[in-house]
Amino acid sequence: MKENARRLLFTNCTVWTGDVGSAAAREVLVEGSRIASVAPVVAADRKQDAVVVDCGGATLMPGLVDGHSHLSFLEKADVVDTGYVPVEEHTLQTMHNARRVLLGGFTSCVGASSAKPRLDIVIRNEIKAGRIPGPRLLASTPEITVTGGLGDERLLHMYRESFAVVIDGPEDIRRYVRTMSREGCDIIKLNISGNQTVPNAPPTATIMTEAEIEAAVTTAHAYGKRGDVARAFIRVRPAFAQAWASNSSTTASSPMTTLINMLEEHRERVFLAPAFGLLHNTLYEAAPWGITPEKAAAWGLPEQVENCANVYRELRKRGLRVADRRRLRLCLDSTWTNARDLDHFVKWFGYTPEEALVCGTINRAKARRMDNEIGRVRDGYLADLIIVRGRPHEDVSCLSTENILVVLKEGEPHGDFAWRISCATPAEPVALI
Repeated sequence: MKENARRLLFTNCTVWTGDVGSAAAREVLVEGSRIASVAPVVAADRKQDAVVVDCGGATLMPGLVDGHSHLSFLEKADVVDTGYVPVEEHTLQTMHNARRVLLGGFTSCVGASSAKPRLDIVIRNEIKAGRIPGPRLLASTPEITVTGGLGDERLLHMYRESFAVVIDGPEDIRRYVRTMSREGCDIIKLNISGNQTVPNAPPTATIMTEAEIEAAVTTAHAYGKRGDVARAFIRVRPAFAQAWASNSSTTASSPMTTLINMLEEHRERVFLAPAFGLLHNTLYEAAPWGITPEKAAAWGLPEQVENCANVYRELRKRGLRVADRRRLRLCLDSTWTNARDLDHFVKWFGYTPEEALVCGTINRAKARRMDNEIGRVRDGYLADLIIVRGRPHEDVSCLSTENILVVLKEGEPHGDFAWRISCATPAEPVALI
């Protein structure tokens, strides 16, 4: 530790360390960017000259890690509208989204596609350099799709874009992966199937050929990149054959038994990220944006919601690692539903509240390959912490944005009380509640 590193001592709090059954009264000492001590009472000689932060009985826990993020996805009812946004304005809106995600308690994100080729990359670089606030980010490519697949918004008489790049044939896909690897992306995103919104290609239809998948996988592997596969159906097998660590957005059930068996076989390098929140919101809350219950039923959304819940209940039973994802709400207000995605794990998938929190912390940290530094409240780990009004290990619904009092990312406070902590001295304790 540097001699002038700032010391923060968090007291009067319940600490959930990231492990099931770990919630207990503890003190946490932060020195600079790291956690220096987690103990029932931190030794007196260690907390000299520390700014004391009285948490008022709130819960201190690891910062959340988004296992499947779209920071550049905008709050548009029609994804085509995203393609119309100029890159300059889109960059600024992505920057604002990054700040909102951080203040919502997410200190790290795994990118799951960028709406334009370099949006994730430039935002990641600016965050890493400390020039803008936001979660540390693994930058993704746009969603690579093929003609007629998920993300192909073109019409025969009109060229349109949304969040995908449409590429046909293994050689052109290989060239694009090389280009994006050169530009500095961390993750290659593939849409291998259709979707309920694609008129002639349902989610169960695998549109991308094995040769196209293999071209993307082998090229990504050569550059040391990771993969994210949307709509993982049976033809995702070549990706696993190439040992591609994958976040798979698995939402349907046929031929699901075979796929789940395959996922279980590769459980040590696979993380699953359900698109359940998107399905749930579209089915139950999208009527104001023109997606009526009748339209949702025509798309087969009720069956998809039930299928997704069934799949993840089975995945939980088999012990596969799930890294919860969150997505921008389909609305234009400032309240984000951070907690509700985790609450779905409890209400729909059969997880306990603590098991859901594990999906939102250490499982996601493993997906980022940073589980030796983030995802737990432990001596020596990075001080990525959130302080929450309530007891999220008993009721994850209290993780709503308005209950998150302070977010620490590498020891730097953000949120409502950040300025008070930053200006405080050891002689002036800070009370959060």
